[in-house]
Amino acid sequence: MHVLLTGGTGFIGHALGRHLLQAGHTLSVLTRDPVRARTQLPVAARVLASLDEARDVEAVVNLAGEPLMAGRWNTARKAAFRASRLGTTQALIAWMARQSVRPRVLVSGSAIGYYGPRDDEALDESAAPGDDFAALLCRDWETDAMQAEGLDVRTCRVRTGIVLGNDGGALAKMLPPFRLGLGGPMGDGRQWMSWIHRDDLVRMIAWLLDSDRAGGAYNGTAPTPVTNRDFARTLGKVLRRPAVLPTPAIVLKAGFGEMAQLLLTGQRVLPAHALAEGFAFRFPVLEDALRDLLPG
Repeated sequence: MHVLLTGGTGFIGHALGRHLLQAGHTLSVLTRDPVRARTQLPVAARVLASLDEARDVEAVVNLAGEPLMAGRWNTARKAAFRASRLGTTQALIAWMARQSVRPRVLVSGSAIGYYGPRDDEALDESAAPGDDFAALLCRDWETDAMQAEGLDVRTCRVRTGIVLGNDGGALAKMLPPFRLGLGGPMGDGRQWMSWIHRDDLVRMIAWLLDSDRAGGAYNGTAPTPVTNRDFARTLGKVLRRPAVLPTPAIVLKAGFGEMAQLLLTGQRVLPAHALAEGFAFRFPVLEDALRDLLPG
């Protein structure tokens, strides 16, 4: 299968690209910086500077998007969040519409921020969206992606949780204080963290590409979400370090501004759709996932 990938140099996309190539697929990566991408991507990946260069594409995975956690939010950064997600998705839809032979499937990224802060409510894919900035961003992103259905392209939307990997992402930001024994819960620690091992997320996306019956929204989270307090306790246990020093909410709000809401609130998200269709997680339990990522 020839897969066109956006966001292919990112934390998730880079791992997905390797997985697809190892599975024998042909991979083309659309990027704004072909020179830099060429140094980061496997030799077998084709690097495209424009959609006009894409030929004979059978599947599209759309993971492009400015990282939400890279710094304080302001008007310019919020505009960049929307432009990088909605703009890329709209360009892909327009490109698909021009093709005489269209891709069979689109797997488009989203996030569990779609649901907004929901306290202890258990959320499957049928839950309504929230109304904060992140929720509206995800809702609009998904709405644009669903236009592919009108082009007779099977469409899957993956609402990704906190992705755990050993070379970046949220875990890399957490590790330094935890390794020093200075880690602990954020705020009161009662907020839910819906996490997933990166390998499971990559496998889920590849599974959605291959499964002709897959379509609609899928929560890209492990089946056992945990509270932030339990996450900190488990990470400390795996690292053999104490994890009892909380970061007060007021400190997070002062340091991160509006973005602190992502750290202090959460969603208890369950991957009901994937489980119902037979997807098997390799790392359904947090401690097992962390021990795989942090051996020794």
